[in-house]
Amino acid sequence: MGRVVFSHFLTNSSPRLATSLCYGGFQIRRWKRPSSIPQHRLLSARNGSGFRCCCSASLLQPAGPETSPSSVKKRIVSGVQPTGSIHLGNYLGAIRNWILLQNTYDTFFFIVDLHAITLPYDAQQLSKATRDTAALYLACGVDTSKASVFVQSHVRAHAELMWLLSSVTPVGWLNRMIQFKEKSRKAGDENVGVGLLTYPVLMASDILLYQSDFVPVGEDQKQHLELTRELAERVNHLFGGRKWKKLGGRGGSVFKVPEPLIPPVGARVMSLTDGLSKMSKSAPSDQSRINLLDPKDVIANKIKRCKTDSFPGMEFDNPERPECNNLLSIYQLISGKTKAEVAEECRDMNWGTFKSLLADALIDHLQPIQVRYEEIISDSAYLDGILAEGATKAAGIADATLHNVYQAMGFLRR
Repeated sequence: MGRVVFSHFLTNSSPRLATSLCYGGFQIRRWKRPSSIPQHRLLSARNGSGFRCCCSASLLQPAGPETSPSSVKKRIVSGVQPTGSIHLGNYLGAIRNWILLQNTYDTFFFIVDLHAITLPYDAQQLSKATRDTAALYLACGVDTSKASVFVQSHVRAHAELMWLLSSVTPVGWLNRMIQFKEKSRKAGDENVGVGLLTYPVLMASDILLYQSDFVPVGEDQKQHLELTRELAERVNHLFGGRKWKKLGGRGGSVFKVPEPLIPPVGARVMSLTDGLSKMSKSAPSDQSRINLLDPKDVIANKIKRCKTDSFPGMEFDNPERPECNNLLSIYQLISGKTKAEVAEECRDMNWGTFKSLLADALIDHLQPIQVRYEEIISDSAYLDGILAEGATKAAGIADATLHNVYQAMGFLRR
């Protein structure tokens, strides 16, 4: 989620069949449980050899219910952390895709400030960074007549549901999270807070609160969404169905089990200094990323100095040229051209010519966003109103879900 929000996993028995459905260019990954794996094994705490999903087959089908104007829209949630500056990777990998999704789905886009405190942060800057992030959402094209925009901490159900989910989350599931291992190693194990370990449970709360159908995810968040799905199934098994009905509830599933929605291009924009590493807010060098609010001269200088190679010409998909592939992909996304058109246009260019072309395209694309951002951030009343309206709508849905969870888990009703 926030560091917007999947790698493949292997099973130790028959794999789940994963089918891919294409909706308007986006790939929806369906996970199915094989009949050879009993329900209790999925929902009990897994041992070291617990199974995971394995993507194994593809199936293209038409858009289905989304094409019917009379049908209820499927729901999508996503968010970005208000830490550091929103950069090109956040924009191309997440936010720009939201603009397309808001036309088809019931969308909730929020600023995940609770996630932002799982690592050391500047308390003096958190509020400002949260407002800046919200303003950039709107400047990039999120339309509040189609999508709800709000701050995570303004909907208290996120933290409440996280505690309830934590009580049924096996700690072994969390210990296997790759991001926790990597970030705790960097921060030093003795200095890592519990919040970093339980980060995926909060992410599950963010998703399950809204009974989300789909979640746009990048490669680094697939494992977290798998855990979200397993938690939803675990809660449904432990507390749903007849058990919930006996407590006065409606019965059936407590949570909807969400599917990942993976954009075809741009899901993982790489660093300008290392074509094998993701563009990241946390990278120590600002040279590694293009921030959406970078001035023209800074953008031009970063592209001029970015890492290249000594091969002649420009080409996609050469494993020996990760930086070339990354920069061509960025140009493709920014220019709106097809991969074939970019390959033909840039095939015989040298690095100097191509860098100039890419820098000009980035500056032209980001300039309207920067102008709109300045307009929004200067109007505090307008921005506050948008966030309050979004939080009110979100809280209505989240509180209903939270009520059901409390009821299904046997709490005394208020």
